[in-house]
Formats: sequence, structure tokens, C-alpha cells
Amino acid sequence: MSAAHAAMGPNLPHLERVGRWIKFPAICLLCSIWFGAAPATAQPEYLLAPGDILKISVFKNPDLSLDVRVSESGSIGYPLIGSVPVKGLTLPAAEGKIAQMLRDGGFVVNPQVNILLTEGFGNLVSVIGEVNKSGRYSVDSAGGHVSGMLAAAGGVAPTGGELVSVSGMRNGKSFRRDVDIVKMSSTGNTADDIELYGGDTVYVNRAPMFYIYGQVQKPGQYRLERGMTVIQALATGGGVTGKGTQRGIVRHRRDANGKVKEEGVSMDDDVQDRDVIYVKESLF
Repeated sequence: MSAAHAAMGPNLPHLERVGRWIKFPAICLLCSIWFGAAPATAQPEYLLAPGDILKISVFKNPDLSLDVRVSESGSIGYPLIGSVPVKGLTLPAAEGKIAQMLRDGGFVVNPQVNILLTEGFGNLVSVIGEVNKSGRYSVDSAGGHVSGMLAAAGGVAPTGGELVSVSGMRNGKSFRRDVDIVKMSSTGNTADDIELYGGDTVYVNRAPMFYIYGQVQKPGQYRLERGMTVIQALATGGGVTGKGTQRGIVRHRRDANGKVKEEGVSMDDDVQDRDVIYVKESLF
């Protein structure tokens, strides 16, 4: 019985260390290979959830054996005793609850109840945001960690950023942590490859963007790379046209109050998320 009650995930293979990533698409490599195995930690007992499929049997009472699905309200219908709330219970606790109800009702003198989890939905993690295939994925099949879960979701989408937010419950308290997946891979720090549990949510944030227009070859919206400067932003936009001038570049940036401020910039100035860079036309 105990083997059926433990929710155990497979150990992760080792992830090959990656050098510095120059362009964002390399982020998706993280989602197709496993990160280094994190130190083993005790897995919490599985808690029953709506949608779970259970196989219930009572020793020497074959008429009380059945396959049943946990309803959306978190209960199951069982012969003789009717509706049994099981949501949030461990398998042993659910066995004890059914046995107690059978005993108290005078249906079975000393019931020995056994429950097998045929299919568990409480062991799923929601992966949302800027991924190629958002959805709910099994902790076990995805390897139990952030890197494997992103791989299960088809990797980070081209519009996705380098920051992934993990939220859920730990020891009865709300939990949230942001993970820089580029840094996680480049440093080889397994502690950043967070272990996941059923009910967690993995959210891939939008990539930061900047806008460039005016006298540039390819005006438009572009992905903001880490540490990008104005001259790099110009290069991304194809460079200044023959009518433009590098001396006539201004940057529009919102302050903490949401007010847009216009200021002249040099080639080495930084570019931040949602900055708008305008290249003026030369007067000569």
C-alpha cells in the first residue's frame, strides 16, 4: 500500500553547461535539455484533487470494489455510505474515512479499505505565459523541476523573457519565486532549478521590448537584449539612414509616475523596457 501512496519523481539527468548566450533563442535550449539534478528532498504525500481516478476495494467485500472519479466538488459516491468528501486528503486518510463510515453505518465490522490512484490530477503544474504550449503538465513526467516543465510546454516562445515566476504553496504558506533561466543555465546553479509540486504555477514573463523610429532603416518594435545600449539598438534597427544623424537621437522614457520624459542620449546610454528611441533627420 505504501508504494502506491508515495508520489515520487524520477531523478533528472545532468544538463550540459552552456556558455554565454548571445541571442534569446538560445533560451529555448534550456527547455529541451535537463538541468543538473538538485539534491533529493522529501516529497510531500499526494493530496486527492478533483478529477482524480481511484480504484477502491475492501478486503473480502468484492461488491464494494469500484473505480470512481473525484467530482469537481471534491467528493466521491460510494456504495452504502453515499457521498464521501475526499479533496485534500492523503490516500491513507481517505481509506480511513471510508472505513470509518462503513463501520459506523454497521455495513462492515472491520473494513480494510485500499485505494489506488489510477490517474492523478492533483499532481499537475500549470504552465502559462509566453510558452509555446501552455497547459497543465504532470510533475513526474516533466521531471519535477522548472527546466523539465518548460520543456514539457514546448519551450519559451519567441516573445518570452528570461524571467520565470513560480508560485504555489509550501508548508501551508503561499510561495513565490522568480527565476532567471539564462543565469540558471550559465552558472550551473542547480538551486535555481526549483522543485515543483502539484498545484504550482509556472509563469513565463513577456520579454522586454523597445521601439525605434525616425531615420532608421527598419523602424519598429524589437526585443530588448540584456545590457543593450543605444548604439546596439540602432544596429538592431538596421542603422541610421542617409538622411539621419547620430547627433539627433532622443529617448522617450516613462518615469515611476508614468510620465514620459524626452531626453537626448549618447551612443553608450542604456536602453530599458518600453523605451522609445527617435532618430532625427539631419539638417545638412
